Amino acid sequence: MKKQGHLNRDIARVLAGMGHTDSLVIADCGLPIPAGVECIDVSLTLGVPGFFDVLDSILADFKAERAVFASEAQTHNAAVVEKSREMAAAQIAIEAVPHEEFKRRCREAKVVIRTGECSPYANVILHSGVIF
Repeated sequence: MKKQGHLNRDIARVLAGMGHTDSLVIADCGLPIPAGVECIDVSLTLGVPGFFDVLDSILADFKAERAVFASEAQTHNAAVVEKSREMAAAQIAIEAVPHEEFKRRCREAKVVIRTGECSPYANVILHSGVIF
């Protein structure tokens, strides 16, 4: 049994297969999943697991060089804005785009990890960096 990293075999598989600039999405329970994009659904009930629980877990095991958020979060979800500031301080480039553009960009992701989060605009697209 694994001792560190992700116990969820699907998340571990996806992270191991990511290449430079590939993207993954961490989504709230309401974000539409684009046809043809793999969905790893870790939701249990409303709010469980939360967006930040999953995001922090992914960031601990994944080299992100860029993160994209919906610009609407700036007026509708202060916690997401604060997290984006923390990520910027950790040298992850941050971009904000309108939610419709965000949903369009999700079509290019390798996977959407769907959480139980139920607060507005609690979604992020993470682009893979390199560890060397």
